[in-house]
Amino acid sequence: MFREWGFLISEMVVLILFVALLGFFVGWLIWGRWSSMNVDTGEADRLRRELDACKAKHFEKDARIAALGAEASASVSAAHEADVTSDGVLDYDGDGILQGENEGLKPATLDGARDGVADDLKQIKGIGPKMEKMCNALGLYHFDQIAAWTPDEEAWVNANLEGFKGRMIRDQWTVQAKLLAAGGETEFSKRAEGGDVY
Repeated sequence: MFREWGFLISEMVVLILFVALLGFFVGWLIWGRWSSMNVDTGEADRLRRELDACKAKHFEKDARIAALGAEASASVSAAHEADVTSDGVLDYDGDGILQGENEGLKPATLDGARDGVADDLKQIKGIGPKMEKMCNALGLYHFDQIAAWTPDEEAWVNANLEGFKGRMIRDQWTVQAKLLAAGGETEFSKRAEGGDVY
């Protein structure tokens, strides 16, 4: 009986020694290699600086978009307050003159879209497929064109949208176009781009 115990004890001693040697070997592989690795903190610092510069650049853009959004809200409120009705004719630009055919100054227009590619004006609330064709026929193809309109130019466009007079001021095209031209988006443009509108 004791012979069997001796065999088992010798087997256990051999296994314990094997496991210990295996542990030392694995430890040497892990810690030995780790200590010999050269960690380059300069590369990490460079990447961190680039990331911070990128964040700062986008922060400025986001701040500009937020400011334009606030301006849009204020303009919508002001436009609604400026509406004056007289026999169904409105003063959408708030200049005290009721909308007429000869109001304002025609904005700068283009003979065609730049590089043959027009912006999707349907991302502006108030411009559907029919209105987009009408804008293109007037020489308006890009968000930045609409974003640059002066009040006199807005008044001209408003007075010359056949069948849709007053639409441009009511829907605040200029304010929306400023956001879109700056790379921002509106709730409406997100839905239009996703195909949820037209």
